[in-house]
Amino acid sequence: MRRKNKKTRTVFENVTVVDAGAKGKTIGKAPDGRVIFLTNTVPGDIVDVQTTKKRKAYFEGVAINFHTLSDKRTEPVCEHFGTCGGCKWQNMSYDNQLFYKQKEVENNLRRIGHLELPEITPILGSKEQYFYRNKMEFSFSDSRWLSLNEINSNEEIKDRNALGFHIPGMWDKILDIKKCHLQKDPSNAIRLATKEFALANELSFFNPRNQFGLLRTMMIRTSSIGEIMVLVQFFENDKTKRELLLNHLSEKFPEITALLYVVNEKQNDTIYDQTIVCFKGRDHIFEEMEGLKFKINAKSFYQTNSDQAYELYKITRDFAGLTGEELVYDLYTGTGTIAQFVSKKAKKVVGIEAVPEAIEDAKANAILNNIDNTSFFAGDMKNIFNPEFITENGVPDIIITDPPRDGMHKDVVQQILNIAPQKIVYVSCNSATQARDLEMMKDLYTITKTQAVDMFPQTHHVENVVLLEKR
Repeated sequence: MRRKNKKTRTVFENVTVVDAGAKGKTIGKAPDGRVIFLTNTVPGDIVDVQTTKKRKAYFEGVAINFHTLSDKRTEPVCEHFGTCGGCKWQNMSYDNQLFYKQKEVENNLRRIGHLELPEITPILGSKEQYFYRNKMEFSFSDSRWLSLNEINSNEEIKDRNALGFHIPGMWDKILDIKKCHLQKDPSNAIRLATKEFALANELSFFNPRNQFGLLRTMMIRTSSIGEIMVLVQFFENDKTKRELLLNHLSEKFPEITALLYVVNEKQNDTIYDQTIVCFKGRDHIFEEMEGLKFKINAKSFYQTNSDQAYELYKITRDFAGLTGEELVYDLYTGTGTIAQFVSKKAKKVVGIEAVPEAIEDAKANAILNNIDNTSFFAGDMKNIFNPEFITENGVPDIIITDPPRDGMHKDVVQQILNIAPQKIVYVSCNSATQARDLEMMKDLYTITKTQAVDMFPQTHHVENVVLLEKR
């Protein structure tokens, strides 16, 4: 049944939620057969839906009344669920999360890439479904997000300061976080102590709309060997107030390995063009994996789920099937983690990455680990990965590629096809763009293995590893 509400938005009654789709949304069907993308349901729910957008081929909407709750549901553990956009699947049981992640990967490979697949290996779930992240970033705000109860109370709200996460789709609204279930302690303790001290000492919180305030952002990184990095980003360059806070954190949390700060007076929060200052301790922390040590600084990229990263890299190495005689190219190498992880079973590994600082990290980590059969090069992939580079560094037997979410540039795919290595191991955080790239290779290569890996429980994100072998 369909009816109109006062705002002329359509309400569909008794809609059965039939599936989970891309970007964490679930799917129902309107009476005319059009898809409805929903944000607050679980497959199996029967709900009344109020539409929020109408397009030619689909609607977007929210459930406003629940007739039947799905047996796939579970009780969210976080008090911020439903407002914070970080864990959109926290209301779905973990085994069902894994089912829909694997289904999305398989559908993308078949429907987008039109690919012939071998028998699908079951998705590898994460042992830890909470407190698995090694990096979290929080924002300060002097105009926090207010709940509906606060707005409707008609009372003056005096406490407007927040230290937490951006409300989805709202760049200037911050949800104040009491407890986050994504990073192990002392992450919550450090965040809460910072806010408490700032309030007690009248340190101003940032106003993103009008660009004023002392405290801007906080990043906390942890490692599996117990090291901790804290980076506080200040907007105003006030040495006295800055050192007041940093000294407090140093005294209250002596376990902090690297206490850093940056003064960022520009309009955006990114630190990659800023000078990082070490206030106390080291300017980096270490992560360890299978006897290898990796130096991580404030700007380093490192997989944010350390335990699952280890599983992902083991699968990648296993798919490559190295014997010790192969020349391996590691495209989009980042800080060289995969390159160094596979190096002991390869003759040589050549890593390429666009970010110069990441390549410097990769070289430093290779020295740290006494690895002498790797070489690393910085440059835009579609430009540096050319015939001259191949001539100089050798024709690879195996290519490992782990591109960003957008996938590989078509020129990079074409160069891989020109080289035509015996094997390609394609690691992806976006199976849709992975499928697009694989379709361009399917005349020359057969997919012989595919393995999805859940790096981010409670979210819709999923990694996938594919082995291509030359026909």
